[in-house]
Amino acid sequence: MKRFISLLVAFLFLIAAFPAAAQILRIHIDGTIQPITAEEVSRAIDAAQRRQAAALLIEINTPGGLVDSTREIVARIDASSVPVIVFVAPSGARAASAGFFILESADVAAMANGTNTGAAHPVTIGGPKVDDIMKAKVENDTAAFLRSYVARRGRNAEEAEKAVRQSISWTEKEALDRHLIDLTARDEADLLKQLDGRVIHRFDGSAFTLHLANQPVEELPPTLRQRVLGWLMDPNIAFLVLAIGGLSLYAEFNHPGAIVPGVVGVIFILLSLFALNLLPTRYASLALIVLAFVLFALEAKFVTHGILTVGGIVVLTLGGVLLVDGPIPEMRVKLLTSLAVSIPFGLITVFLMSIAWRARRNKVVTGSQGIIGEVGVARTDLLPNGKVFVHGELWNAHSSKPILSGSQIRVIAVRELELEVEPVT
Repeated sequence: MKRFISLLVAFLFLIAAFPAAAQILRIHIDGTIQPITAEEVSRAIDAAQRRQAAALLIEINTPGGLVDSTREIVARIDASSVPVIVFVAPSGARAASAGFFILESADVAAMANGTNTGAAHPVTIGGPKVDDIMKAKVENDTAAFLRSYVARRGRNAEEAEKAVRQSISWTEKEALDRHLIDLTARDEADLLKQLDGRVIHRFDGSAFTLHLANQPVEELPPTLRQRVLGWLMDPNIAFLVLAIGGLSLYAEFNHPGAIVPGVVGVIFILLSLFALNLLPTRYASLALIVLAFVLFALEAKFVTHGILTVGGIVVLTLGGVLLVDGPIPEMRVKLLTSLAVSIPFGLITVFLMSIAWRARRNKVVTGSQGIIGEVGVARTDLLPNGKVFVHGELWNAHSSKPILSGSQIRVIAVRELELEVEPVT
């Protein structure tokens, strides 16, 4: 047993002394650039450095995204001790706007056949229209940010700046000819084959030789949290989840004790608010959405023949369209989505509220109040007290006017266990 333990300890020391075989980690960026994307890239770089991977491969296909998230991703790539390869793939993909910044920040920038990149002019979001001086400041700041690392990567900084100042885009061949990328490849296998043994220059100026032949490629999928939040970061989904949460809470308020609608409503609203907090949200649009609810409620209480309903639908549609002020169309709520939510939501809400208001105005049919207004028959003379038969029951009754036995009576009040009645004329 002692010999076995000694051999086991020696074996463990040998494993610790020799690092595991290098590998290539791979992640996919397919969609807009936003905080969850930055979190995925940071997690992948940390994993690659921890495992001493041969390289990190980022396959990208994006229309663009938020500047702050882009800057965070570029900073992590520049500081990575593991070489980062950004590959615009598959054919038909693009690295537009924010994607161009990420592509240029990589140790190796590559594009598949039939892809394009560029069009990186900054778009000012939020607030009123800015003047020409502010536009120039934003443009100059963005151009300087791009130049700060493109030249250090040994690429054409002057040509890359045109993507910011002139919104120029390039195909993979044009980008290669202008020395904006390092190579083009048919697919991932062709890319790794071309890069094997290639000497690259890191951001700190050091030279590094890539050894990628026969290296296993391991996919690093996003975590469950990142998948859920990435799905919610779609403004159309966030708006839809917010609307469903509001409708569920309304159902709970009108049916206290149902529990399920209330729980669903709270969860959905919290999820939508979390997503909207990460997106460039116009909070004035949330006020428009609340105003739409108020108009729907007023329509149910005051019959305006649909005027308030139409107003609520219009306000809810505007609130949805203006809810997220994204720099690209993919990061805004679509008009079709807003209409598809607003019209059914308005009609359903008014219908439910109308039922609730009608139920409150209806005559009570249970308890002591439910017998008021009922018509019955006097079983004895009421001079002024006697017996009456009402609602299938025999009651003590009192009448301020004489009523003969057999006459019809109507209940006008209930006092403890005695009815106040009057003759039916």
